[in-house]
Amino acid sequence: MALETIIVEKYDHVAKITFNRPQRLNAINSTLGLEMKGALEEIASDDDVRVLVITGNPRIREKEGRQEIKHCFSAGWDLSETAPVEPIVEMLAAYEKPVIAMINGFALGGGCEIALACDFIYASDNSEIGLPEIKRGLLPGWGGTQRLPRRIGAARAKWMILSGETLSGSEAKEIGLVDEMVSRELLDKTVSDFAAVLADKPPLGLKKIKEVISRGVEVNLQEGLKLEQEALGFLLQTEDFQEGISAFMEKREPQWKGR
Repeated sequence: MALETIIVEKYDHVAKITFNRPQRLNAINSTLGLEMKGALEEIASDDDVRVLVITGNPRIREKEGRQEIKHCFSAGWDLSETAPVEPIVEMLAAYEKPVIAMINGFALGGGCEIALACDFIYASDNSEIGLPEIKRGLLPGWGGTQRLPRRIGAARAKWMILSGETLSGSEAKEIGLVDEMVSRELLDKTVSDFAAVLADKPPLGLKKIKEVISRGVEVNLQEGLKLEQEALGFLLQTEDFQEGISAFMEKREPQWKGR
C-alpha cells in the first residue's frame, strides 16, 4: 500500500524514514502516526536492517519567481486533529535497533520529543529546536518533560520548557541537546557516515549494548552490572562472537549473521 505521509528507504543495513508532509512542516497527524507505527514494526522485523535514521522533507514553494525552501524535521502535533503519536514515541524509545534523528530546520514540540526518543540527535546549523507548548497553555506530553532533563539536566530543561524558547543548532550542541551539529550541506553525509559505522557492527551486539545501557541507567549499579554480565553471557554463545574471533585471527572483515 502506498504511503501518504512518510517515505521509507533501505540501503546497506540502514533504514531511513522521512516525514513527508512538507506543506504542513511535517506536523504529526493521525495518518502519519499510523504509517510510522507500521513502518517501525516492519523495520524492527527486518533482520537486514541494523540502524534506523529519521528525518523530514523540506517545504518548497514558488514565491516571486523563485523557490522558497523551509527545512523541517517536524513542527510537532498537527493541532487540527488528535494524533496517536505517543505510542510511536514510546516505540522509538524502546526500539531495539539504534535510531538517529537527523534534524534539518524546525524540530518543535512533538518533533523535538520524537528526536529525544532517539539514541542520537544530529542537527544542521540552521535548525530550530524547542518545546513551545507552554505558549499554548500546554506542556510537552510525549515524554518531553522526562527525557529532556535526562539529556541536558533539570535546570536547563526547566528553562527550555517554561520559557518555550527555541535553540539554534549550535546552542543545542553547546548544552548537549544534540550530539553533533554540522552545516546543512554536510548533514546528510555526516549522518550517513555514522550510520554506516553502526551498521558495520554485529546486530546482536548493537541490540544488547543498547538494551543494557537503557535499562542500566534506570537501576542501581549492582543491578546494572548484573544486566551487563547477563548480556555478555548471551553474546558469548552467539555465532557472531565466533565469527568475530575467526575474522580477527584470519585478518579479514567479519560477516555478521545476527545469530
